[in-house]
Amino acid sequence: MSTLLPRDEDCVPIPALRLRPGGAQSITVGAGSATNAQPFNPATRVIGIYATGPVFLRSGAAGVTATTADHYFPAYTYYDLSLGDERTGRHTHIAAVRAAGDCILYISEKE
Repeated sequence: MSTLLPRDEDCVPIPALRLRPGGAQSITVGAGSATNAQPFNPATRVIGIYATGPVFLRSGAAGVTATTADHYFPAYTYYDLSLGDERTGRHTHIAAVRAAGDCILYISEKE
């Protein structure tokens, strides 16, 4: 199901999605890979992430694990990620491993 974005005065879509009720999660990120405990809602296509320290990330299915060879994500940055769709394959989890010290990865599902 597609989401209609709000439009500005020139009728150009504004890239804004609302936060999904009950869609907030956090992961304590350490030396070993950690994932979100609950899978993302089946209707969620976009998540917002924010980390209190630098991490390496990988999204995928329930068994996904992250390593230091995965995507680097800097500390104190807010970013939206697509989880994919039926056509490309939808990811249900995100895994993280620390790049420096232990930290928290905050995740917000959007709709």
